Amino acid sequence: MTTSSDYAGGSQDSTPESLLTLVEFLELSLDKGARVVMMRHGADVCSVYVGDPASEDAGLTDHGTIAAAVADEILERTQAGVNRIAIGNQTYRFIRSFTHIGNVGAVVFAPT
Repeated sequence: MTTSSDYAGGSQDSTPESLLTLVEFLELSLDKGARVVMMRHGADVCSVYVGDPASEDAGLTDHGTIAAAVADEILERTQAGVNRIAIGNQTYRFIRSFTHIGNVGAVVFAPT
């Protein structure tokens, strides 16, 4: 069974900051042909990487941190499985999944 969450925003002004942040990383991942990976390393911040978490050769490229509150809102506004976010005339489709990297849990956003 496939789950789906849809968000259709009229403009960037009405789109929640959390989804705009996610879309920025999705754009970067599309450019790199990779996935967005979020890992919480502390109570206040979440690290964001782009790459293939399953590949030991390719690895993950660090793309900074976001506030834990923003990461939490991204998770609240998306679901495990298939998601679609429409902002203006641009639609982003991705699959959200979970994995472990080392001893840390990671949320993976894979553009489709």
